[in-house]
Amino acid sequence: MSTPIPIENVRSALVVAAHPDDIDFGAAGTVALWTAAGVAVTYCICTSGEASGDPDRDEAEMARTREAEQRAAASQVGVEDVVFLHHPDGTLTASIELRRDITRVIRDVRPDRVLAWSPEINWERVPTTHPDHRASGEAAFAAVFPDSRNPHAHRELLDRAGLEPWTVRELWITDGPASLRNHVVDVTETFDKKMAALRSHASQVGDGVELERALRAAFGATARAAGLGEGSYAEVFQVVSTA
Repeated sequence: MSTPIPIENVRSALVVAAHPDDIDFGAAGTVALWTAAGVAVTYCICTSGEASGDPDRDEAEMARTREAEQRAAASQVGVEDVVFLHHPDGTLTASIELRRDITRVIRDVRPDRVLAWSPEINWERVPTTHPDHRASGEAAFAAVFPDSRNPHAHRELLDRAGLEPWTVRELWITDGPASLRNHVVDVTETFDKKMAALRSHASQVGDGVELERALRAAFGATARAAGLGEGSYAEVFQVVSTA
């Protein structure tokens, strides 16, 4: 696995995900390292996770619950800015409307780095390869390149909202095919924060005891495979320069 050198002097980062809790499963340890280093991180969540819970639950109440849980989870890793796009959960597509909405957030936040989900299937971990995840990743990629930097894309953002084009310098992709992953992040020192963030999603994970056991095994195996040694934990990404 070749390890690219991430860009330096990152001032702000944007993380785009399909559902509340996706970031905390996939990247919260890394996000906690970024915020500890002074990076301003914004979360952009495409849906409110309303397509979850018991079949007879109230959809609007579930959406409110999951949004509150995500805000609480974000605060565990130093993130206070959480944006919800309110696209429908379970039927997310990489539509021009979703691309426009993510582009709006990019031009508003003006991040140096965007982290998003892979638009490709990870055949090694099919349960995480939700169609909504891949749709959010495809739309986020299009928003990074070319939409956010193209003054002719989504003209209403410039003409009516005054949001100037912005070029994201670097894209981090999670949960993609193993052959494309090229950057390992040692999250041993922030793994407890990652688990605290996940336990904030009580409607989804309960008390989190069994989940923590499973994740320590999984992220520990990732660390060992990267040569970090016993007792370490790691998250892994594909890092892409957009220059």
